[in-house]
Amino acid sequence: MSDYVLNSDPSDMNKTDVPSFSQKTPEAPAEKAKSYIFTQIDRDLVIATQEGLPVVARPYQAIAEQLGISEDEVMFRLEKMKECGVIRRIAGVPNHYRIGFKANGMTVWNVADDRIKELGRQVGQLPFVSHCYQRPRHQPYWNYNLFAMVHGSERAQVEERTQIVKELLGDACSEHEILYSSKILKKTGLRLAN
Repeated sequence: MSDYVLNSDPSDMNKTDVPSFSQKTPEAPAEKAKSYIFTQIDRDLVIATQEGLPVVARPYQAIAEQLGISEDEVMFRLEKMKECGVIRRIAGVPNHYRIGFKANGMTVWNVADDRIKELGRQVGQLPFVSHCYQRPRHQPYWNYNLFAMVHGSERAQVEERTQIVKELLGDACSEHEILYSSKILKKTGLRLAN
């Protein structure tokens, strides 16, 4: 499974392994998911992993032992469910606060459409940006089309780093904001009852 991402520290990311810039494009995962035949083993697998993978050297082996199937079957079934849109993605979700990044700011930018791909990729490669993606504007209320999560130990550091992004974007950017995190919300996916 090639796109499993586990990054515990945004400043230490191996950017070659992380999709650092993405464009939101219309997809039809629901149509693909409809064609997937969801077996009892798949259901057991979702239930066994819905609180997260075990933090052990071989998490798929641990799940396999729990379900009485092989590690290869666990990985194969997860990959199939991902390919068919039953599972959107499998990724590490770091708690930035616990690792010292307490002033995380989602920076939003109004970038010229003809430059957004090129500049978005460059912003996504910055060591203090954990993820960067393009979103549609919703004018007249929302003029921003580029989002980049900037991490820092304090707001002053985030603002310094935001200035670096601003300089990189140059004249292609007309306005920006920083939206600071105010709460930690638990990110959860699909939940099935036992």
